Amino acid sequence: MTRRDLLRNAAFAAAQAPLAVPVHRVMDRRASCTAEELRRFWFSVWPEAVRMFGRAGVALHSTDAQGEIRRSPGGRPVFTALERGAINLVLTASVPMHWDQGRSLAGVTTLHEGYCICLLALQHAHGNRVPFLSVNTCVHELLHALLGDVFVRRPGWFRSRDRESRVNWHATRLWLFHDGAAVQQSAREFLNRLSEPPTRAARPNA
Repeated sequence: MTRRDLLRNAAFAAAQAPLAVPVHRVMDRRASCTAEELRRFWFSVWPEAVRMFGRAGVALHSTDAQGEIRRSPGGRPVFTALERGAINLVLTASVPMHWDQGRSLAGVTTLHEGYCICLLALQHAHGNRVPFLSVNTCVHELLHALLGDVFVRRPGWFRSRDRESRVNWHATRLWLFHDGAAVQQSAREFLNRLSEPPTRAARPNA
């Protein structure tokens, strides 16, 4: 085997290797989640998300911590136990009012004080239901991060709706066709940007 063949094979192997995405799961110890909500997430929603990304060549490498979501005097959420350089998947009962604004959201994703946060409201989180319309909540929120939506500041109503549709389209491609080529490419760019110095917060993505 020639040196050129070795280099070609090495490049091919690297291209085929799953992309490792660090996900730091933080359970809000103040959350009043029911046993059924916790069971649904840990035994249905999360495993489904891992399978969907895994079949498309994106490996979710998770760590776990106990934390809290506190309230500042102005009502802004204050998080503990977060990690930089990872997607912080914060599990709680409901989205803080400062972000939810009465919409009963199942999750939001944003850059908050330099941390990438995907916050899931376990009372509303669910697995795949309807292609393009109602997909796995965990996958939906992680895609907002991996597709770079967290780096777009104040996109406006029309662009926000366009981003929601795009995320659901990619989630459905992962779900039904195991097609994650575009997600892999975008995720690599996201991880590179995540290692840069903290930036100002963007508007949360639902």
